[in-house]
Amino acid sequence: MSVSCLPTSCLDQLADLAAWEEELGDGAVETESALVTRLSTVPDPRRRRGLRHPLIVVLVLSACATLVVGGDSVTAIWQWAARSSQEKLAHLGAARNPLTGQFIVPSERTFRRILQALDGDALDTAIGGWGAQVAQGRTAAPVLPRTPGPDEREDRRARQRAREHPTPDGLIPTAAVDGKALRGARTETGLVFLVAAVDHASGAVLGQRQVPSKRGEGAAARDLLTALNAPGMIWTLDALHTCKRTARLITKDLKGHYILIAKGNQPLARAATAALLAGPDADWVATTATEDDRGHARTERRTIRVAPADESLFPGAAQAFRIRRDVGGLDGIWTSKEIVYGITSLPTELAGPEHLNHYERRHWVVENRLHWTRDVTFREDHSQVRTGTAPRALAAFRNLAISAIRLAGRANIAHARRDLHIHDDAFAAYGI
Repeated sequence: MSVSCLPTSCLDQLADLAAWEEELGDGAVETESALVTRLSTVPDPRRRRGLRHPLIVVLVLSACATLVVGGDSVTAIWQWAARSSQEKLAHLGAARNPLTGQFIVPSERTFRRILQALDGDALDTAIGGWGAQVAQGRTAAPVLPRTPGPDEREDRRARQRAREHPTPDGLIPTAAVDGKALRGARTETGLVFLVAAVDHASGAVLGQRQVPSKRGEGAAARDLLTALNAPGMIWTLDALHTCKRTARLITKDLKGHYILIAKGNQPLARAATAALLAGPDADWVATTATEDDRGHARTERRTIRVAPADESLFPGAAQAFRIRRDVGGLDGIWTSKEIVYGITSLPTELAGPEHLNHYERRHWVVENRLHWTRDVTFREDHSQVRTGTAPRALAAFRNLAISAIRLAGRANIAHARRDLHIHDDAFAAYGI
């Protein structure tokens, strides 16, 4: 199975997360954009009496503004939206000034009030459903303009890495699950924590859930996995999520597979795994794989050894593995060593040592291609928006922008955002 797409069963489940209507009712947005159709399913939190600006106008303008460089705050979103053309505002069904006949953009205060009261689950469901449609091929992938000239550096690096480190054959579509704190969004109950699932291959965000605190991340991850309901999918999770309840949910209820890291929160499982994989390297030649990497002024070697396991080690366990990471300088001298142990429900016929080494390394896509991007490119931790669901809503629109740019085949998010300096290009990226 190709690594470049999600399995059909997974896509069918994800694409059906949001309610789907074949025909839009009276007063709805007159557009064929799949994203607009998805966002139209988000319930309006406002009372109908005195309603002036349609909710879909605020959602679409927020989505398009976040896609553009600088659209990292509510004020910036409103400023970008205020320069939208009359043609686009009419297309979206914006309110009209009865005196001038001009279509008008909601005020910054209206943007804030709506984002603070949105149904976060519904918004994330709509955004995840759109990404699934694009990955499935039911909706055309976004097309972004490119600055004339040589290819951008990150695009060249991505192609070079694909040549130097080809993926193993027979990979199964995989997603990484991890949580992130919005450090600038301090509320009365503390920081806002969000758990997201990211596709290993494309870097697209499949879903997101909010948790009350760091201690509730495990429950939120299980809720997210249940909502995505993707049979056959492999889920990679860090040590925080290594618990029997999560393992049983993935293997029995969701009919999927897990790759978990065993650390101090599972001392018995870790000790048993270490004992199972003990011994000199010469005893593990047949079930060992090594991968070397060079870059960022260092060299890295990842050596994995694998052994069969069963339910006595962990629910659904089929294999146990040990990964040794050696890191050194470009002179070839190793300066540090780290050993981690893990458990997977994947049997040997589905995943050998090379596959497990690849899956575990790609788990960091959630940090490198989502969390880091939101922090650095979108300056998420600098945002002090904290009222209601506004922090989560803005994070959802950032996820949407990241997914759109990744699905468009761009490696550098910041570079792609700078290419969208023309207003209509941002609308066109979503088919509007």
